[in-house]
Amino acid sequence: MTIPADKALKVGAVAYDPKVIPIWDIIRDYYQQNEFPIDYVLFSNYEAQVDALLGGFIDIAWNTNVAYVRIQEALGGKAKVLAMRDTDIGFTSKIIARTDKGIESLSDLKGKRFALGSADSGQAAILPYHFLKKNGVDPEKDLTLIRYNLDVGKHGDTGTSELEVIRALKSGEADAGAIGESTWIRSLELGQLNTDEIRGIWTSPGYSHCNFTVLPDFDDALGNRFREPLFAMDPAVPEIRKMMEMEGLNEWVGGEGAGLAGYEVLFDAMRDQGLV
Repeated sequence: MTIPADKALKVGAVAYDPKVIPIWDIIRDYYQQNEFPIDYVLFSNYEAQVDALLGGFIDIAWNTNVAYVRIQEALGGKAKVLAMRDTDIGFTSKIIARTDKGIESLSDLKGKRFALGSADSGQAAILPYHFLKKNGVDPEKDLTLIRYNLDVGKHGDTGTSELEVIRALKSGEADAGAIGESTWIRSLELGQLNTDEIRGIWTSPGYSHCNFTVLPDFDDALGNRFREPLFAMDPAVPEIRKMMEMEGLNEWVGGEGAGLAGYEVLFDAMRDQGLV
């Protein structure tokens, strides 16, 4: 099935970092080589991208989990997922704390100053807030919340607010806080954290992160044709490896089974917090 050049699918992505352009240049050129022309449209924020998909301006949206939930809520759960990164499944959040505050468990957080990332970040605000409530800690009553609402509209993609959470703990501005597990690992690898001063005290259950979202009437055959070259990407090819490293994946996978199930907790969290 060859797609005519004048029928190139429009794929939306959010420009949260300069690397987004080379990532999508590589993907666009790869699809062109596979006789499936696509082009990408960059947005400054996910709310604009959600509106663009719902309005038919783009055909496919590369969404955060928060953007995906908002689209599903608008469509009564009928939107479809074409694919995800392998690293989008089993994503986790980390509760971290200063070692000099006597915080060994979630219950020890009561009465403490707790830092959260951007209000629209699933991993650094929405889900940690939800998990705390589910584990007997009322964020509004039991904690003094400190929120770092930076780069709102990017849904935590820039990671800036998570770095602010870490900074707040290091400076003593906060006693504990929430970040994504990937930020925790990367900060340790870069030597930005000293575990004698700050340690992880709790890791969340796994949940799902980004995906390629389409509208309910998106043709299934066309969706399968889009997935074929995606799943066939070979990391042994230098340009593909470069893109995968920048995008943070080892391989593309389908959005079925555990991938889709991993969004349920975010649906619950966003409904409970009035975010949809």
